[in-house]
Amino acid sequence: MLFLTCALLVGLSGGFSRFARAADFDDSDCLMCHDGSDSDIPAVSQDQLGHSVHEGFACTDCHADIADIPHEDDLAPVACGSCHEDIGDEYTRHGLGIVGVTDGVPSCRDCHGTHEILAVSDPVSPVNVRNLPQTCARCHDDINLTSKFDIKLAHAGESYETSVHGLAHQRGDDLAAVCISCHGTQGSAHRILPRGDTESAINHFNVPHTCGQCHAEEEAEYWEGIHGHFTLRGDTHAPVCTDCHGEHGILPPDDPRATVSPYRLAESTCTPCHDSARLNESFGLEKGRDVTFIDSYHGLKSRAGDTTVANCASCHGAHRILPSSDPRSSISPDSLQVTCGGCHTGISAKAAQVPIHAIVPEGKWPGLFRVIYTLLIVGVIGGMVGYVLLDYRRQYRESLRRPQIARMSKNAIIQHMLLFVSFTVLVITGLALRYSAHWPFQWLFGWDGGFGIRGTIHRCAAALFLFSVVWHVIYLFSREGRGFLGGMVPGRRDLVEVAQAIRYNLGLSREKPRFGRFSFVERAEYWALVWGTVVMAATGFALWFRNFVVLRFDATASFLEVMRVIHLYEAWLATLAILVWHFYGVIFKPGVYPGNPAWLTGSMPAEMHEEEHPGEHEEHGHRGGRDRHEDPAPAERKRREVRADAPV
Repeated sequence: MLFLTCALLVGLSGGFSRFARAADFDDSDCLMCHDGSDSDIPAVSQDQLGHSVHEGFACTDCHADIADIPHEDDLAPVACGSCHEDIGDEYTRHGLGIVGVTDGVPSCRDCHGTHEILAVSDPVSPVNVRNLPQTCARCHDDINLTSKFDIKLAHAGESYETSVHGLAHQRGDDLAAVCISCHGTQGSAHRILPRGDTESAINHFNVPHTCGQCHAEEEAEYWEGIHGHFTLRGDTHAPVCTDCHGEHGILPPDDPRATVSPYRLAESTCTPCHDSARLNESFGLEKGRDVTFIDSYHGLKSRAGDTTVANCASCHGAHRILPSSDPRSSISPDSLQVTCGGCHTGISAKAAQVPIHAIVPEGKWPGLFRVIYTLLIVGVIGGMVGYVLLDYRRQYRESLRRPQIARMSKNAIIQHMLLFVSFTVLVITGLALRYSAHWPFQWLFGWDGGFGIRGTIHRCAAALFLFSVVWHVIYLFSREGRGFLGGMVPGRRDLVEVAQAIRYNLGLSREKPRFGRFSFVERAEYWALVWGTVVMAATGFALWFRNFVVLRFDATASFLEVMRVIHLYEAWLATLAILVWHFYGVIFKPGVYPGNPAWLTGSMPAEMHEEEHPGEHEEHGHRGGRDRHEDPAPAERKRREVRADAPV
């Protein structure tokens, strides 16, 4: 009697269902707690359950470990495989992860949902063909997840959205390929295997079959071709669909960005394989075929933007690519007239035999004219070069015959020569590292950029450069050096000279700047050289002795990369400054051409000195060229002051 009374009181208080045994409660009792009133308890609505494919199922059909309520907080995961046994057997792994073992691998609920699980055919279902790319992208566009599983192909979802498949999908084409179309193995959306698995739909050797689900004609042509032949033999070097078209970001051929577009086919798609020395040697192919096409009429027109001119696929085919020795090939001798006739209507069989992969056609007459023009080019251009050199030599000699003004001592000449030689070698060998694929450096150092010999020469030149720097620093403590440094100290007069030069060059003033021994141009160049030397020496040391720097100063890879960037771009800055600023001032300036000879003889013509340094010339014009910062011996001064009629 007491038990019945207590039970009645509990029921009247609304707590009976919360403390009932499993056999004594139903779904409505579950919803009393999961009604959303408590934020700590997941909310489940009757509407969700009503739309689910599991409508009519009891809560305990899925949550089988609930024996009474309130239940334990830590419930066992729902075992979907208890009902969907066949799918559970298929979904044993998801890409690189093992289901139920690897943390982070999606479970059934991550794709299908929980209580409101909709049929695949339902347009709002997350696994419906219209929504599947977004569902997969939730994980595959998550940089944290892709990093965790070392998935190199990041942002797969974003790439797909802009692809030919993704755009067709967005237009409502339900036949357009989505994620499971390619990744689902043997037609199963749940059997998603990694690329390395031989049964995977995206395994290298299975890709043609996977793409062939939609592109059956192209697949058949591929297997007939030489690429498909090698793929069937198990050769991993043989290209498959994704090697040419890409994977997620596949673009249509008429898109200029596509790797198979007429603009890019030769250089972006065919060249990476057919320019490989290792592959050409392995398959016995002729080297340099891509270069001879790119530099041919068809190649040049294609690079110029002509989409109608023939490209690789125009002659060889796109998928059914056969060697010329195969009678079925579009480039076999018997087929060339038809192939070429596709563009050149009415072409003769003889004309169709002219080699395409040749910058200059073979044959008796073309060969003869090639020889004639080669000799003509060598003779004419060689003669021009010879005349220019003779004329330059004569003008330089005439410049040296004029009265000279002393500018540099032997010490300064040697310093400048060391700087000139070491700087030039550093520029050439340094740029050869960064731009080793360009022909000037290939010609100088070999096809691999000559990294070994280049590095040795570069470091020797760096040592010579630093030696010249040390020499110059010691020189600055001498009487002559102190005078030189005094003339190089920047000051207010530099700003005045800059303003005067600009006004004079713009025609706003008729008064030419009266430069003294050194102008603002030379002072700016000198201190730029000092700055560049410090930067290049510091960054060069860090790169040369990188192991020491890493261990001694705990430097990171990022620090060394910063050093590399500074070293490269400071080198460009210095090189361009020399070519534009220095060469103009000492060679190409009208009043100086054919050049200031002071770097070789230590003296410059008197009229050049008057033009370039009028202030100093007026001040010392009656001292026979004596420099205010130098006091050369009479014999030395006499040697420098060459008379106008003296032979050189």
